[in-house]
Amino acid sequence: MTVNKFNLPDVGEGLTEAEIVSWKVKAGDTVAVNDILCEIETAKSIVELPSPYAGTVAELLVAEGVTVDVGTPIISVSDAGAPAAPAPTASAAPAAARPQAPEAPEPAPMYGTLTPSADAEPDGRPAGGPLVGSGPKADAVKRRRRTSAPAVPAAPAAAAPAEPVESHDIWIDPASVAQAGRGAQAPVAGADPRPTLGGAITGLVSKVLAKPPVRKIARDLGIDLADVVPTGARGEVTREDLVSYQAQRDAEVDKADTFWGKTGRPQEQRIEKIPVKGVRKATARAMVESAFAAPHVSIFVDVDASRTMEFVKRLKASRDFEGIKVSPLLILAKAVIWAAARNPSVNASWVDAKDGSDSAEIHVKHFMNLGIAAATPRGLMVPNIKNAQDLSLKELALALNELATTARAGKTQPAQMQGGSLTITNIGALGIDTGTPIINPGEVAIVAFGTIKQKPWVLDGEVIPRWITTLGGSFDHRVVDGDLSARFMADVASILEEPALLLD
Repeated sequence: MTVNKFNLPDVGEGLTEAEIVSWKVKAGDTVAVNDILCEIETAKSIVELPSPYAGTVAELLVAEGVTVDVGTPIISVSDAGAPAAPAPTASAAPAAARPQAPEAPEPAPMYGTLTPSADAEPDGRPAGGPLVGSGPKADAVKRRRRTSAPAVPAAPAAAAPAEPVESHDIWIDPASVAQAGRGAQAPVAGADPRPTLGGAITGLVSKVLAKPPVRKIARDLGIDLADVVPTGARGEVTREDLVSYQAQRDAEVDKADTFWGKTGRPQEQRIEKIPVKGVRKATARAMVESAFAAPHVSIFVDVDASRTMEFVKRLKASRDFEGIKVSPLLILAKAVIWAAARNPSVNASWVDAKDGSDSAEIHVKHFMNLGIAAATPRGLMVPNIKNAQDLSLKELALALNELATTARAGKTQPAQMQGGSLTITNIGALGIDTGTPIINPGEVAIVAFGTIKQKPWVLDGEVIPRWITTLGGSFDHRVVDGDLSARFMADVASILEEPALLLD
């Protein structure tokens, strides 16, 4: 009998330590090659570790919640009673834990021509995997498979009604939903009962995959299905997902009721000490580095986004976008890519000399790895969409959906957060008008997207209600001066005011 010890790998990102978040196996379990052993939290994300061995788990060498250095043995696997498949060789073991980077795509002509080495980005996703972070070519974009219409059972009497969705992409004033939903049509008796989005929805409403009993439970509990992370085999929300979500929500309410400590106790006994580690530790270090290394300058612009709202409404009703969540964030992302091509220095990095001298270089990137700031239970993450300039509007929508789903599920991989070139932070999702965001390290610009709501607006000499948003931008003043930042923000605003300019 041979006992193999599996050491904590560096997961290909040059990290030095990681925390064991949860074990997926226990002593005595039989495992096969590539079975998931545990989840670890690195300085950037949660990563699943597959087994390089087949056999029986002999011992878990590190407890959950413990942070250990790379190279530390974390589990031992005995080959006694192992499956017939042979264990991998020593060289194959790291390969199981380290996904290979796919061939780097070539950027679109408007972003110039690069040498292959200049455009190469590290990537931890297998070839042909999900879109976000994998950097596929425009004609090879893939996304998580969704349930096809015939596979969803429909109620005998009528199709299940569409659920209003609180989009993960942008917060919209409730009045907008009420107004936009006036044109929605009720299902026609005798019509095809299969649920369709493009034909049945004309307002700011989207549909989440779930069976009718699950939808009823969600309505009874007052749960928005769009807020629940789906775990069903075909991407649908299950009864177990609702139970888990409700338990978490109840726990938060319970904590609120008992949050304040008893007044009679000394104050030092009413202070909760939370260790700073993992994603939170890495984020704090990066924000301090950026805030004190890059001189920030911020500017703001109010934008009439009424035509963007109308454009989004038409996309939602389009057959081409059926089953795809669409929000104004999609149009903003396209606008940022378009404006960056017209003002290339915002898509750059400031690089100090490695010899310690005061010399430096500005690296202008002829590709757009568009970062989207995402708040997760473990802290702020900024995954990016590789070579976003190559994606069509539909492909970009799929990428944004995949990015949001992956981030909310806590499955964002380290490679998806490396090599960003410019970031969008969607503070409007929280109902905030604007802000002064801190630039992501290695970049020189970030755009804050505020909430969209109806406000009085002067148009052709008349005061009328329009859909207004505020864009905020922070720039590294070493690279981007006031004139350039103003022109960039004006270009972004012009697209939100008239999306048809994207067709030029």
